[in-house]
Amino acid sequence: MMANEARLMNILRAPVISEKGNLGADKFNTFAFKVLPDASKFEIKKAVETVFGVEVISVHTVNVAGKARRSAHGMGRRSDWKKAYVKLAPGAQLNMDNITAEKESK
Repeated sequence: MMANEARLMNILRAPVISEKGNLGADKFNTFAFKVLPDASKFEIKKAVETVFGVEVISVHTVNVAGKARRSAHGMGRRSDWKKAYVKLAPGAQLNMDNITAEKESK
């Protein structure tokens, strides 16, 4: 049980702060997070509910391909990563200021 709780705490990597993310948060109560690549939708839902104490209605995930980048040393590539869009129940809210502060302190 202890290992499962530790995994839930590590699933959420960081909030994705963007224009699209802010629009989704304002209009649809949907928040975007960078998550572990092997995390399932069920695990992401449980992690958000556990960490923030809110009710999650749905989770949609996207596997984001890393971009190819050129540098002085030749071609390079950014890492692939996974993004999760989490829709909260009506009336539930997340304070994004606390999310970044909690992750930085760990």
